[in-house]
Amino acid sequence: MHDFCFTIPYGMLLMVGGFIGYLKKGSFASLAGGAGTGLLVVLAGFISLKAFEKKKTSSLATLLQTVIAAALTFVMGQRFLQTQKIIPAGLVAGISAIMTCFYVFKIATGGNHIPPKAE
Repeated sequence: MHDFCFTIPYGMLLMVGGFIGYLKKGSFASLAGGAGTGLLVVLAGFISLKAFEKKKTSSLATLLQTVIAAALTFVMGQRFLQTQKIIPAGLVAGISAIMTCFYVFKIATGGNHIPPKAE
């Protein structure tokens, strides 16, 4: 499975979550954090997709995805431990931990594998 297949929906989920946090609580921090990290993750997924279309891999995109997911795992995990609230801290920490593991797996296996040209 290619990283952009999960990265773009993950980024969209982060953006939507930030927007919902803003609508429910009026929290600009939720909006900026969710939209900011979500936008960066979607951008990294798009860079990865475009590299894949050119039959290449993008180490920059994979590194950016991994760092953001790991940072969100840590920050939201700390927030969950403090507040014990599943929504949003526990949910974001859990999903981000899964994504971090996926990205580390992709790095360990050499990134997106380009299928050989059919002859």
